[in-house]
Amino acid sequence: MSAYAVVNPATGETLATYPTMTDAEVEVALAKADGAHSDWARKTTPAERAALIRKVAELHRERRDELAAIIVREMGKPLSHALGEVDFAADITEFYADNAEKVTADQPIEILGEGTAVIRRSSLGALLGIMPWNFPYYQVARFAAPNLAVGNTIILKHAPQCPESAAAIEQMYLDAGFPEGAYVNVYATNEQAATFIADPRVQGVSVTGSERAGSAVAALAGQHLKKVALELGGSDPFIVMSTDDMDTVVAGAIEARMDNSGQSCNAPKRFIILDSLYDEFAEKFIAATKATVMGDPFAEGSEIGPLSSLLAAERLEAQIDKAVEQGATLVTGGKRTGAFFEPTVLTDVVKGMDVYKEELFGPASTLYKVSSEEEALGLANDTGYGLGSYVFTTDAEQAERMANGIDAGMVYVNCVLADSPELPFGGVKRSGTSREMGLLAADEFVNKKLVRVAAE
Repeated sequence: MSAYAVVNPATGETLATYPTMTDAEVEVALAKADGAHSDWARKTTPAERAALIRKVAELHRERRDELAAIIVREMGKPLSHALGEVDFAADITEFYADNAEKVTADQPIEILGEGTAVIRRSSLGALLGIMPWNFPYYQVARFAAPNLAVGNTIILKHAPQCPESAAAIEQMYLDAGFPEGAYVNVYATNEQAATFIADPRVQGVSVTGSERAGSAVAALAGQHLKKVALELGGSDPFIVMSTDDMDTVVAGAIEARMDNSGQSCNAPKRFIILDSLYDEFAEKFIAATKATVMGDPFAEGSEIGPLSSLLAAERLEAQIDKAVEQGATLVTGGKRTGAFFEPTVLTDVVKGMDVYKEELFGPASTLYKVSSEEEALGLANDTGYGLGSYVFTTDAEQAERMANGIDAGMVYVNCVLADSPELPFGGVKRSGTSREMGLLAADEFVNKKLVRVAAE
């Protein structure tokens, strides 16, 4: 059976399969993407490309219900979350339509001598994107839209469990008026992905996914001297140092942790609470975790659905079981039924346990008690990951100190789920090497060409 298949994780039913491409089709895809860069992208203005990108945003909104239903079937997120994802993908796409001329404008340089100098941003060519299953539209939008805005073309290898949404995205780009080759969906094997990376017509590769996948792709890209952008995992800390409203803090913690059924790279996963606040936070957080409604992702009222696959649920189950074996306390949850996994809370996690250093990708949380700001920062940074982080405090100076002290690509102070198209997204350490969204995303794959002109 094809590796590309729609398997409803809520039921285990295989709804559709898609054939992987042939090696001959790999060559066709390469030729189309390279040709579109030469024959179309280089000959269009930013404004012309922006008009097409704006149409893609409009098509997301027009096809909202259809697009959302596809990903509920593919990876099981609640329908309300799926609708929100389509809306966010539309907003991101529209942002680059609005800013296409800004991100391609010349950047003047103040020079020491006579004459002028500018940095002129120009496209590189065809890029390969390797995208994950957890946000099938959002992840693609934040890669494809800025790169098409600057004039690159896109070859997109989506996750094998997202073939229907992958096809729907390509169709929107075609229906918007992009020429064939500007955005090419490929059902490629890992071996064929390696062929794309090695081919001289591909100028760079972007990966959003696991640390293992990122490491493998980065090694191959390096071998062929290709620029690579990596957006990988996270084990984000949620630090509570002071609050005037614990109920609001806990509500935010639960909302952020359970978003996408707990399968967000930048969701808070480690909750680090000052000792004087710990008992109140823990009591309310555990109660809210128990009250989270798990059910059919198409059903109104379901707050979380199944995990993306049976394998994902089994992997989380093994992590929780191992944590308990090693001495962690299972406060609530921990049970799996098919691909459904109960919202779970662990305490008494200490250094040396596997779960102390792992990412829990699902509705599972670990709680920690600390006695000081310094201890909170030390614990927050004692991880190989460095994607996002969350700090709750009523002390503005403390917020500034902690924002400076946290080793992460993003710090959110007194807020959660505050991502927005204009805000760059990315991490440090094992969480990645690049930025997506915001104006920085359009700078990842461009030739920053110096143009120096002598004085007349």
